[in-house]
Amino acid sequence: MAARVMTVTGPVPPDRIGFTLPHEHTGVRLWGAPAREDYWELRKDEDLLAEELADFRRRGGSCLVDLTTDEIGRDPRWLRRLASRTGVFIVMGSGWYRQLHYPPDSVDRRTVDELAGIIVREFEEGVAPTGVRPGIIGEIGTDKWWVSAQEERVFRAAARAGRRTGLAVSTHALASDVGLAQLEVLTDEGLDPARVVVGHADTYPDLDYHLAVLARGASVQFDTLGTPEAARREPRAVALIVELLERGYASQILLSHDVCHDDHLRANGGNGYGYLAQHFLPALRTAAVAEGEIRQMTVENPRRILTIG
Repeated sequence: MAARVMTVTGPVPPDRIGFTLPHEHTGVRLWGAPAREDYWELRKDEDLLAEELADFRRRGGSCLVDLTTDEIGRDPRWLRRLASRTGVFIVMGSGWYRQLHYPPDSVDRRTVDELAGIIVREFEEGVAPTGVRPGIIGEIGTDKWWVSAQEERVFRAAARAGRRTGLAVSTHALASDVGLAQLEVLTDEGLDPARVVVGHADTYPDLDYHLAVLARGASVQFDTLGTPEAARREPRAVALIVELLERGYASQILLSHDVCHDDHLRANGGNGYGYLAQHFLPALRTAAVAEGEIRQMTVENPRRILTIG
C-alpha cells in the first residue's frame, strides 16, 4: 500500500502535509490529581475552535494532531466536522492516557494483546460507529516519574499495535526523565525507536536526558510552548533546541503547544495554536537557527512520524 497519513477525513499523501502541530487537543475533559478540585476543560465550541484554527492556517498551518484519548474526551465526529469546516488536516490519536484517568475495567481486566487489538481494530475498521481511523497512538503516558504496572501494559499494547499497523507512538513524559523508562518498554516489545516521540521534553529541561533519548533513536518533542505554565521555561527551551541542533539532531526534534484548556485559546487571553509560528519560531531565528532546520522540525519530522507504509 502506498505511503499515507491517516487523517480524520481519510488517508492523504504525505507530501500534502505541511507545517504541523504534533501534540494538540481541540476538546478535553479531565480532573487533576486526587484530592485536588481542579478540572481542566477545553470546551467544544465549534465556532470558536474554527476561528482559532483559522488563525493557525493564516500563519501557514497545515496539520494538527489531536492526542485526546477516549477517557478525556475524544470525539471522532467532532474532529471530522472540525477538519471539514476549517480545511486543517486533523490526525486523531488512539490508546489510553495515563493511569489516573483510565476508566474502570478499561485496562486492568484486559490482557496486553486484548488492548493492542482494540487499537488495531480502530485503525483497520475505524472507531465504531463513525469509521474515523486514528493516525497515531497516543497520547499515552505516566502519572509519576516511573511507569506503573497498568501503564506498562498500555505501553506494551501500544508497541504491539504500532508494529502491526505502522502507527507511531507519542508519549506523555512530564517533568522527569520517565521518557527513558517509557522508551525501554516500547523497544523491549520490538518497536522501532524511530517511531517513538517522547513528549513534554521542555518540562524537564535537562540536556543529558534529551541526549539519552535521542541517542536511542527516538524523537523529543518540545510541546508546551506558549502555554502560561511554560513561559518561564521558554528561554531554556530555546537554548536546548539550539544545542541539540548543533549536535546534529535536527531530524529528531518536534515542536507544539499542547493546547488543552479554555484559557489557552486566543479568545480567552491565551496564545492559541498560532504561537509557534508567531513567536517561538522567530525566537529560534534570533538564536541563529536556519530556515532549513525550522522546516525540518515543523514539516519534515512530523510528516515522517505520521507517515504509514
